[in-house]
Amino acid sequence: MSLAESVLQIVEDTVRAQQCGRVRTVVLEMGALAAVEPEAMRFCFDAVTRGTIAEGARLEILELPGAGWCQACGKAVALQDQFALCPACSGPVRITGGSEMRVKELEVE
Repeated sequence: MSLAESVLQIVEDTVRAQQCGRVRTVVLEMGALAAVEPEAMRFCFDAVTRGTIAEGARLEILELPGAGWCQACGKAVALQDQFALCPACSGPVRITGGSEMRVKELEVE
């Protein structure tokens, strides 16, 4: 719920600064390793936007793949899990992408 409230705060701040009208669509980039369930985010977003300038806005989630770099063999690897080991050498992997979440775009009236 707090993540959805943070997204709403960003949306409201942007709308206020740009002097826009009602929000129709919020495009959210969310990494596969962000530990956020997309359906839970949609549910919470709908709940926190009631009575706001974003009420009824569609939340579009663009899922970004997880990515990492193996510290042992130096390979870039795709990650499905934050704690995965390198598929090539079983070495430790440092996350390089897919853990972020950001408001990418707003569609307003």
